[in-house]
Amino acid sequence: MSKVAQTGTGKRARTAVAALPEVNFSDYGNVRCLHLGTEWVQGSMLIDQPYDIELEYVQRMMAWLLFHDPAKVAKKHAMQLGLGAAALTKFSRKKLRIKTTAVEINPQVVSACRFWFKLPPDDAKLLIVLADAGVEVRNPVWAGDVDALQVDLYDHEAAAPVLDSFDFYKDCRNTLSEGGCMTVNLFGEKNKYPDSVEEIAAAFGRDAVWCFKPTKEGNTVILAQRTPTHPTRAELEARAAEIQTRWGLPATKWLKVFKPLV
Repeated sequence: MSKVAQTGTGKRARTAVAALPEVNFSDYGNVRCLHLGTEWVQGSMLIDQPYDIELEYVQRMMAWLLFHDPAKVAKKHAMQLGLGAAALTKFSRKKLRIKTTAVEINPQVVSACRFWFKLPPDDAKLLIVLADAGVEVRNPVWAGDVDALQVDLYDHEAAAPVLDSFDFYKDCRNTLSEGGCMTVNLFGEKNKYPDSVEEIAAAFGRDAVWCFKPTKEGNTVILAQRTPTHPTRAELEARAAEIQTRWGLPATKWLKVFKPLV
């Protein structure tokens, strides 16, 4: 669908664009929320701290940092599949100051993030790609190039992940560098969490998968490594403390609800 909307002409292109949901936002005190034509929150921002991450599950999507040396993070490349309110994209570009790429199918979401959610313009370290994530993840240009792949792909009803198959997760693994990690948000009334985990484990290997407990809102973040490692508890605690000091993420709390699948 995105290919037609991006490059096609005539009736098919207009139909594809029209099929995408309307984008709007709402403010609740100091929090601004993104919506895709429904009451479901697709992302949020602290109005007075636009480059921080407000939602707990989105903070957990940064758990890939536990598997990288903080002193070397500046040389990494993060990619987001699904822009949402651009929380991960902004944090990666403005706080971590790393090369950041985001893939988003809906041009209205990109415009909303520019106007309402303080998404910076593209520059030497920031690229927004207007495309279908399932297609773009197979683009050879990304193969082995991504150190942190963050997957948060939901439609306007937030009922289940839009892409959630062995083939998709295998394509995700192929984008990762040797030490790279994928984090995925699993949420929705129709989501079958055990099935999703099994698809990820089949694509990455069971010993490469780590799982958070669900948040109170029902979001479960799964992490999968391109190459499995087995850090000790002491190593993770030291890394978490440094992440918390450097970037203000509650990484020490993550370790209470984060464990390997096997």
